[in-house]
Amino acid sequence: MAPHPVVQALIDFSAGAAGGIACVMSGQPFDTAKVKMQTFPTMYRGFVHCFIATFRQVGLRGLYKGTTPALIANVSENAVLFLSYGLCQDVVRLLTGTSKGADLSDLQKASAGSLASIFSSMVLCPTELVKCRLQAMHEMEATGKVARGQKSTVWSVVKIVLKTRGPLGFYEGLTSTIVREIPGYFCFFGAYELSRSTFAQHMGTDKDSIGILPQ
Repeated sequence: MAPHPVVQALIDFSAGAAGGIACVMSGQPFDTAKVKMQTFPTMYRGFVHCFIATFRQVGLRGLYKGTTPALIANVSENAVLFLSYGLCQDVVRLLTGTSKGADLSDLQKASAGSLASIFSSMVLCPTELVKCRLQAMHEMEATGKVARGQKSTVWSVVKIVLKTRGPLGFYEGLTSTIVREIPGYFCFFGAYELSRSTFAQHMGTDKDSIGILPQ
């Protein structure tokens, strides 16, 4: 018997949040190095140089700059993404003339996930902007873009953005974020649903009966 939709939504959200936290905690140092190299391409010779230089200058905490907004971004993005995924599936049904409640093809589900990413970008963009600024704060001080000794906390970055750009300042780069997320989540949901279909066919069962271990 399938769980109640609300219960299933809570399960999906909890699983996504737990996975997101694990992903951020394990990958944040590499993301920090990536942001630094993208923002200041002439300052570092490569990934290893950036990684080592950051560790020597600021320590381990320097590699984990922006972790709080990254966690908020990941959890909130997953929440909005999966909450809007069902709505976007209904939109795809409407556009393709598929009857309500009918199962969608893997391609149609990939399209629904792609549409859902537009909504998730609305919560991802502000938190990602704060995260990237925190990650690049040391280099911004070194190049004179911000005053030396300035507090580098989530709240201090939020206040600076509000003071200099206003509320809409948090949505700088929104178009680029949406353009990145749409094809990204089309591939994500497409690969996910195609994998489920392949495993279900191989195991001779339906998608919802697939487990971690073979039955």
